Amino acid sequence: MEFKQELPSVADLAKTIVAFANDAGGDIYIGIRNEPREIVGVLDSELFKIEEQISTIIHDKCSPVVVPNISMHAEDGKQVIKVHIYRGSDFPYFLKQKGKQEGTYIRVGSTNRQADAAIIAELERQKRNVSFDSELIFDKTAADFDITAFESQFKELTGEVLDEAGLKKLGLLKENKGEWLPTNAMALFADLKTRNELFPYSKIECARFKGVSTDTKIDDKTIIEHISLQAEEAYKFVLRQIDESSVIEGVYTKGRWECPVQAIREALRNAVVHRDYSLTGKDIKVAIYDDMVEITSPGKLMPSIDFNEMDARQSDIRNKVIAPLFKRMGVIDQWGNGLKIISEELIKYPEITFKWFEKGIQFQVQFIKTDYKPIELQTMDIDLIGNKLGARLELSWVQVGSKSGPSRDQVGPRLAPD
Repeated sequence: MEFKQELPSVADLAKTIVAFANDAGGDIYIGIRNEPREIVGVLDSELFKIEEQISTIIHDKCSPVVVPNISMHAEDGKQVIKVHIYRGSDFPYFLKQKGKQEGTYIRVGSTNRQADAAIIAELERQKRNVSFDSELIFDKTAADFDITAFESQFKELTGEVLDEAGLKKLGLLKENKGEWLPTNAMALFADLKTRNELFPYSKIECARFKGVSTDTKIDDKTIIEHISLQAEEAYKFVLRQIDESSVIEGVYTKGRWECPVQAIREALRNAVVHRDYSLTGKDIKVAIYDDMVEITSPGKLMPSIDFNEMDARQSDIRNKVIAPLFKRMGVIDQWGNGLKIISEELIKYPEITFKWFEKGIQFQVQFIKTDYKPIELQTMDIDLIGNKLGARLELSWVQVGSKSGPSRDQVGPRLAPD
């Protein structure tokens, strides 16, 4: 949404309209100040004049045709104009005067950003209902990609041999003028050496940081295996960096991780399955801090997915070859179940807050510990307990350490795993 005290400039309004049409749609409210948010209203005498101006700007400045829904609303005795822009289908939408290459805009957060060639190509694929992973690689053959490791995993998980017929059926090979060529998906399932020329960033960078900033790195790992192994390898890295404690349930003792690991595992799988592989200069990042686990994946959230409705089964596939393959192998659950799994797991962890963001053209989720306490505060608590105990028993700190447990010098932050 955008809130405008008055009708914005022609250029700004046109950019917002094409950006909304290229994304999930949106609403522009005229007569509402943004900061501070306040209804100021539009003069009754100006209502129809402004409506006509908006219609004219959209018709004259935007291409292809955008059909808005313009309506008037009375609020607190003041008139507000609402301009609703629907998500388009004839992508890309652009400013007529600038043309497609210079005048295409997308929505990034609360701003309009000029689209580059990669984004324009993705919008054109959406228009044709074609995914990037299904596009052909014309200057390569199937023999150029080593998918031995993937074939082995596929047989292990499905019991099927991935022969040439299987490659064609799964969309890893596609016919073009009588010749069967590899698709981008086939390259992504290949080992690093044979996919590196095309997709050097199809990897996951994992890091464990000390504290709550990136100032000090304790451990890291670059995951370069083919994409159907990457999520599990990243998950193993996360497990090595977080603690598991024992809790008693009835007569049984069970382990409980400090973070909702099944939700994190599902988020990692989603990051790999639904990332935008056309953004070749970006990789997936997994950052672990003392107070949270953060996963960032290239590509914006698919327009039909709403993370505010996590309990609803939602499905929108960006990669039309990769996603069905992952499902066939059991790497992902049934369609639309991922967010529900995350939601149900979070119920078991009331001390964890789940947040999601679109940062630029990347999508990020965070699992945040609301009960996190910095090491300095933990040490202060230990000092306070020790001083009170020493005063009550008339013991020194040395005596407290020797008779009541570890000394203050023995108490410190937990060590990072090897």
